[in-house]
Amino acid sequence: MKKDKKTIRIMGIAVVCLSLTFGSGCATQGQTGAAAGAGAGALIGGLANMGGSWGATALIGAGIGAGVGYLIGNEQDKKEAQKRQAVSEEETRPLGNTTWQVISIVPKPEKSYKSIVSHFRKDGTVVTTKTNMKGDVEKTTEGYRIVGSTLILNKPGYVENAKFKIEGNKLIIDYGNSSAVLQRVS
Repeated sequence: MKKDKKTIRIMGIAVVCLSLTFGSGCATQGQTGAAAGAGAGALIGGLANMGGSWGATALIGAGIGAGVGYLIGNEQDKKEAQKRQAVSEEETRPLGNTTWQVISIVPKPEKSYKSIVSHFRKDGTVVTTKTNMKGDVEKTTEGYRIVGSTLILNKPGYVENAKFKIEGNKLIIDYGNSSAVLQRVS
């Protein structure tokens, strides 16, 4: 029986070491957490049932450990993503907490609208409300930040850089192949 306990401990330590080795190459903290959790769970499961089937308890422990490790790592991944996407107040100046209505677009778009109004929030999002000729309303939300005289708009799948300037109550945005003039809404 002493030989079996020693074998179990050696196998458990080997599982933990392999999990940590393979986990270190994972792309996300969720994946790393799952690998480390599986190894630790296998070791704990195997050691917890010395008299029974090591394989079954180690397998159950590995499954539980992988799940818990993934959940913890995934939450860390989400927090890191939020930190990277956070926009400072300085990156939203001078547009933060302002509202603008489009008064002209060059070249003229194919689809006509009664109005297009964009509200730039201090949190780095801009909500654009388009009202078509029939009165139907369409809202879109994009991220934005300002670097020098460049307005950077982004949404999953695209990033748009445009030069901008404010002249009194007018906001002029130049996309290179098109431009828009907006009037400040009070």
